[in-house]
Amino acid sequence: MLGRPRGDVEEATPVARTFESVAVLLPCYNESITVQKVVTEFIAALPGARVYVFDNNSTDGTGRLAEEAGAIVVRSPRQGKGYVVQHMFRDVEADVYLMADGDDTYPASEAVRLLDSLLDSDADMVVGVRLEQFHSGAFRRFHQFGNRLVAFLISSLFGARITDVLSGYRAFERDFVKSVPLVSGGFGIETEMTMSALAKGFAIREIPIPYGSRPEGSHSKLSTYSDGAVVLRAIFTLFKDYKPFAFFGTVAVLLALLSLASGALPVLDYLREQYVHHVPLAILAAGLGICAALSASVGLVLSTIARYQKETFLLMQRVLWERSRRE
Repeated sequence: MLGRPRGDVEEATPVARTFESVAVLLPCYNESITVQKVVTEFIAALPGARVYVFDNNSTDGTGRLAEEAGAIVVRSPRQGKGYVVQHMFRDVEADVYLMADGDDTYPASEAVRLLDSLLDSDADMVVGVRLEQFHSGAFRRFHQFGNRLVAFLISSLFGARITDVLSGYRAFERDFVKSVPLVSGGFGIETEMTMSALAKGFAIREIPIPYGSRPEGSHSKLSTYSDGAVVLRAIFTLFKDYKPFAFFGTVAVLLALLSLASGALPVLDYLREQYVHHVPLAILAAGLGICAALSASVGLVLSTIARYQKETFLLMQRVLWERSRRE
C-alpha cells in the first residue's frame, strides 16, 4: 500500500510519503502540447509512482515527448479510448491505479486527495466530479446537459446517486481493475466502468475536483453528437445486459398496452354484434399480446442467469481474496 509516516508524531523524523504501489495511467492521442506538463506534474505530485502514457497512434510525437518527461510509454495500436483503457488494465500491475487524461484538464494536485479517498474508505472506485468547479469553456456545448442526463438515467436504473458519469479522472483498487470486463471501444468506456461497478456490487465514491479548459492549440477528441450517441447506446446495451428483467419487462408492458389499444375495437365489435369487423386489428392485438408474454418470459430467464453470474463473480472474488491473504 501507499507509504505513510509511522511512529510518534512529535518525536519521529518526518518521512517523505511515497507512492511506489501506484500506477498513473494516461491514455493519449495527439497530446504533444500538454503531455510533458501532465507527466511532469504527476511525477511531482506522486513521488515514486510509475506514470504510464499509452500512446494511441499519435502522429505528433506525443510518445517521444512523454518519454523525455519521464513516463513509461506503451504503444496501444487499437484506435479508441475504450480499447486503450482495456489495454492499460490488462497489462499494468499495481496495487492502486489512478487514471487521467493527457490534455491538462485534470489537476495533478488533486491526485493525493483521490487516492486518500479511495484508501480511507470502502470504495473500489473514486471519481473526480467536475460539475462544481470548472473553468469557463471547459465544457463544450450540450456536454453538461448530456452528462447530467446520462447520470440521471444510470442513477434511476441502479438506485444510486451518480453525478458525473463521464469524468476521466478516477482512482481504482486493483480488484476492480483486474476483475471487471470492459468491452466499449470508444468514449463510452467511462459509462461502462460506472455501470459495471454498480451492477457487480463495487462501491463508487465521488469527490469534487477543479476542471480546467484545454490550452490554446489543443483540441478535444469528443464529438458532441456521435459520441453522445455512443454513450446512450452503451447505456441501452448495459441496461439490457445487467438489468434484463427491468428491460424486457418494460418492453412487455409497452407491447401489452399496444395489444390492448389495438384490440379495443375488435372487442367492442364482438360485444355489440357477436361479430368482429376489424379482423386485422384483432390479429395485430393477438400478435402483440404473444410478443409481450415472450418478452416477459425472456426477461425472467435472463434475470435468473444474470443473478447466477453475479453470485459466481462474487464467489470468485472471495476465493481470490482468500488466496491473496494466505500468500
